[in-house]
Amino acid sequence: MMKGGIGNLLRQAQQMQETMQKAQSELAGLEVTGEAGGGMVKIVLNGRHEAKRVVIEPKVLSEGKDMLEDLVAAAVNDAVRKVAALSHDKYAGLMSGLNLPPGVKLPF
Repeated sequence: MMKGGIGNLLRQAQQMQETMQKAQSELAGLEVTGEAGGGMVKIVLNGRHEAKRVVIEPKVLSEGKDMLEDLVAAAVNDAVRKVAALSHDKYAGLMSGLNLPPGVKLPF
């Protein structure tokens, strides 16, 4: 009986690893758009937090360097928060059936 329990545990661990790899691949393929200045600056990140596109409305260029820098930073931060929220939602759904002991937190 003990042997079967360990075998089941190993099988479950392997299935969870496969599920996590699939989720990571799906997240990597996602694109989210962070915005600032009412959409005047947009940053597109993928699920790996890699910048794919930067869109700056020409009107912002006349506002000055400091303003542009602030808007780019705000748009990046907005996109990062969106990627983090998607990752959390994705992994939380996967982990909900694990029956982990109280207090155990996973890094997602």
